[in-house]
Amino acid sequence: MAYVIGDDCIACGTCIDECPVGAISEGDKYSIDPDACTECGTCAGVCPSEAISLPA
Repeated sequence: MAYVIGDDCIACGTCIDECPVGAISEGDKYSIDPDACTECGTCAGVCPSEAISLPA
């Protein structure tokens, strides 16, 4: 199951630079391509607003 970006996203761009497979896209709220995400968790670890997590 791929990571998801929640409503707490502040679109700071930190996660994009850290994603090793380029699965994150910019926007008003960033999004993660579930087909590209390798579930490494790097993005969640660097998110300053803790908006990235595995779905419940």
